[in-house]
Amino acid sequence: MVSRQGGEHPHGADADADGDALVRARSRRFRMLEHLWSSPINILGSLLVLSVLVEAVIGRAVAPYSPTLPQYGASFSAPSWQHLFGPDEVGRDVFSRVLAGAGSAMEVVVVVVGIGATFGTLLGLIAGYAGGWIDELLMRLTDIFLAFPVLVLAIAIAAILGPSLSHTMLALTVLWWPWYARLIRGQVLALREREYIEAARAAGVPPFRILWRHLLPNTMGPLVVQLSLDLGYALLAASSLSFIGLGVQPPEPDWGLMVNDAQPYLRSDWWVGAFPGLAIVVAVLGFNLLGDALGEMQETRYGR
Repeated sequence: MVSRQGGEHPHGADADADGDALVRARSRRFRMLEHLWSSPINILGSLLVLSVLVEAVIGRAVAPYSPTLPQYGASFSAPSWQHLFGPDEVGRDVFSRVLAGAGSAMEVVVVVVGIGATFGTLLGLIAGYAGGWIDELLMRLTDIFLAFPVLVLAIAIAAILGPSLSHTMLALTVLWWPWYARLIRGQVLALREREYIEAARAAGVPPFRILWRHLLPNTMGPLVVQLSLDLGYALLAASSLSFIGLGVQPPEPDWGLMVNDAQPYLRSDWWVGAFPGLAIVVAVLGFNLLGDALGEMQETRYGR
């Protein structure tokens, strides 16, 4: 671009550089999406997760029957076109309850993993970058939480607070952050001595900016993989608490609670517990497959 004096416009080089950066960013995103859809396993994981998310958003709205109102005349009739997954012991449509139960399952997963990952990542960044007594204090606090079996301590917390969905989320959230703190601290310890970090320090860049702009983006690969895998683990933990009566309370639908209610009838009326159990399996499998795909995508993005 030429100015009126006939020279090069002072902003021309910057505009060209910005354009090149935008093209490279778009190319990376295209390669990542192309990789996501390049494998049948990756496609399967993406479709399973997408189906669970759609089910969580609109499941209750599209359910053919009420997930909570009993229809005693239909109790324990076999699966049919009228009741695809059959009715349960009080005539409630199992298909409708599985659809509606996805909402509470995903609510727990998003809250527990989201808050746990955010808090743990923050502590891990601070501990790894600061070092010294701050690192020692934060890691010993982390070790205290890691010393207890998660499910046992979650059961104790939920039992003390009382059985409910909100107490289940609180109990799991309190215990979910230590893995992220450990993971991110390890990544930061490996990165903080790199040349570009030393150069940023020498240039007087504030520590917060170094953490936000340089260290956090370079920990995203392992963090994204751990996040996607933890979605499945959190779902299993929440379903376990509901299974023993400490999560969602009846008559509200929940996959773990439905499996528990079906125990006395598994020999004669298998569908009552099989389909909610299958829903848990499908959701966890989808999250695990997607986690593997996202890990490979991050490796592609950062060139590892």
